[in-house]
Amino acid sequence: MKQISILGCGWLGFPLAETLIEKGFTVYGSTTSEEKIPLFEKSRIRPFLIAVESNNVVGTVEDFLRGSETLIIDIPPKLRGDSKEDFVGKMEQLIPYIENSTVDKVLFISSTSVYGEGNDMVTEETEINPDSEGGRQLAIVEKLLHMNGRFKTTVLRFGGLIGEDRNPIRFLAGRENLNNPDAPINLIHQEDCIGIILKIIETDSWNETFNAAAPFHPSRAQYYTQKALELDLAPPTFNYGNTSTGKIILSDKLKRVLDYTFIKTHL
Repeated sequence: MKQISILGCGWLGFPLAETLIEKGFTVYGSTTSEEKIPLFEKSRIRPFLIAVESNNVVGTVEDFLRGSETLIIDIPPKLRGDSKEDFVGKMEQLIPYIENSTVDKVLFISSTSVYGEGNDMVTEETEINPDSEGGRQLAIVEKLLHMNGRFKTTVLRFGGLIGEDRNPIRFLAGRENLNNPDAPINLIHQEDCIGIILKIIETDSWNETFNAAAPFHPSRAQYYTQKALELDLAPPTFNYGNTSTGKIILSDKLKRVLDYTFIKTHL
């Protein structure tokens, strides 16, 4: 039986679990919300109430991992604003459970924030240089997982996540004097996130690191102005007084190694 555990069945993890089930996998999914359990059961996801904390893991994590060869970790650090979350500590609590389980392959959902900001064309060979606390902690966790000899780890660094129900313009509409108008966007659609994860599993591509952003990089001003008009929202205005800085995330390795073709190339 093909069985996969997904730690964090939220905006991405839940539809990913549904897709894996459609493809014949048994999926164990975790949530921190008891109210979501009936929704999991309706979608044939085996539900587990698990909370990974910086000094403990709450819930039957042994049962959640038992029988699975693959674990997908999709719990991003909550480090915006004044949050002081110890994401590294959380993962350090989790790793011994993985080591003592049947899991021998880990897919860690990371972010291109590990590269920091700049004007570079970024590949997986680019030196990571995070300039945010979230990026810094993700980079540490990537290394912790890659260096562990008890299981194979593939790291998937997503650009900004968007979907039919999710686009940054909904938060940016009508705002004034936004910075970096000429910086390129690096976004990826939920459908491609799921498609790439499926490809990694299907091709058994472990001990790898992949960038994942759609090959579509118009400027922030161009993209968000157009997107606002498409959605009948007030376009934001931009500050052109300062020089824009921004990297372009290249996903050539992903296309080459996985033979992956992006579904959503115009976002």
